[in-house]
Amino acid sequence: MCGIVGVIGRGPVNQLLYDSLLLLQHRGQDAAGIATSQGTQFNMFKAHGLVRDVFRTRNMRALPGNSGIGQVRYPTAGSSASEEEAQPFYVNAPFGIMFAHNGNLTNWRELRESLYRVDRRHINTNSDSEVLLNVLAHELQSAASGVSLDDDAMFRAVAAVHKRVRGAYAVVAQISGYGLLAFRDPYGIRPLCIGRQDTDEGVEWMVASESVALEGSGFSFVRDVAPGEAVFIDLDGRLVSRQCAENPQLVPCIFEYVYFARPDSLIDGVSVYDARLRMGEYLADKVARNMRLGDIDVVMPIPDSSRPAAMQLAARLNLDYREGLIKNRYVGRTFIMPGQAVRRKSVRQKLNAIGMEFKGKNVLLVDDSIVRGTTSREIVEMARAAGANKVYFASAAPPVRFPNVYGIDMPTQKELIATGRSDEEIARTIGADSLVYQDLADMQQAVRDINPALTRFEASCFDGEYVTGDITAEYLARLGQSRADAGTDEPPGGLQFNMGYAANDA
Repeated sequence: MCGIVGVIGRGPVNQLLYDSLLLLQHRGQDAAGIATSQGTQFNMFKAHGLVRDVFRTRNMRALPGNSGIGQVRYPTAGSSASEEEAQPFYVNAPFGIMFAHNGNLTNWRELRESLYRVDRRHINTNSDSEVLLNVLAHELQSAASGVSLDDDAMFRAVAAVHKRVRGAYAVVAQISGYGLLAFRDPYGIRPLCIGRQDTDEGVEWMVASESVALEGSGFSFVRDVAPGEAVFIDLDGRLVSRQCAENPQLVPCIFEYVYFARPDSLIDGVSVYDARLRMGEYLADKVARNMRLGDIDVVMPIPDSSRPAAMQLAARLNLDYREGLIKNRYVGRTFIMPGQAVRRKSVRQKLNAIGMEFKGKNVLLVDDSIVRGTTSREIVEMARAAGANKVYFASAAPPVRFPNVYGIDMPTQKELIATGRSDEEIARTIGADSLVYQDLADMQQAVRDINPALTRFEASCFDGEYVTGDITAEYLARLGQSRADAGTDEPPGGLQFNMGYAANDA
């Protein structure tokens, strides 16, 4: 999972991009990068680490320009953590393109082979994002009239990308001398939205993964980019858009609402906070059906993303709500961290129990989801060590039983605690006295209650149904092997580039 942002401004945008990436930091903590455009020159810096640690004053001064893009990243299934795979990516032909991508392609290996043998384009990394960039570059070259681009050519190129590429992708691309091109896959699996700000010098535009990046930067939310749609904003602030997919349909990833997105974001007409509140209501009804409410003394959230669901559950069941676990906000999300040993150690560093809130009580812990079970098991042990009499557990999401191939780092079934286990067996594995999972239909309805137009969701990690229709057992086995073969992190550093490029030079 990644966070992306693109800006067409009236003045220097380096600080604006930096601030936007801070607001999207929850979407990726492995690496961060910014690329800006000044005249015909691109400037870029990217490195491993959090946004606040990657960029120093000297780096920001080396990023002049009134337009640019940025990304926060964590590596997806089987990908490398090398610095070269941090984004943005760059190609100099045919027009000079800086590129950032959120999602994961399912046919990137086939595309890479085709790019080499047919399109004669060289791919320098194992990143599916670099493959997608080169597909776009090739299609722009094919659609262009000689050495120049117009709106129609850009939209024809995106339409050709949709026909060749499968998987999840939300993209921002800075084209030298032209402006910002953004588009979303035909299913709209990954989010992308548009914001506007009127200044004395003229209109400024921002495209970002979540609305929180727009609003936190002073932009007004305009709308979401539609599935299959391409949006082009030129350097003068003129915005044009076109539907470029043949049969687009909105099938957003439901995990965005459960876990990834910030609660203050609005995605495809749904307030993430409101969705989590409603998930708490549906979960409360199931808890009431499956547990003796008189046995529960207190409801506690596992901070932070489960807090709205836990609050609403407690209110609906007329149970006491308490904050018994305190989070150290300077430790990263354990779900995103690579390696079980790192995740296990991080849980104890990230959370601490308030003993007086647990001692002698029957506690219902509420979490947004249970993926590998590492965090859940450690927290149950913490609750018992703090003096809890009994520890019950409730998940606002259903059991995660299948790999995700659209950009979430849970690629092998053997890593998922729910694979091959009943709810009772999972409860024993994490050490809980009882466990209640949200029903899939209820979780989907919680989101649909807010926006009835969302008739379908990408929920493959829960139901094993892959919306792109191209996922086989062989594909999943290969993905698992790629994860096993993935390399270790490279040492910290950074990549700073200043790339001169003559606009319209094919």
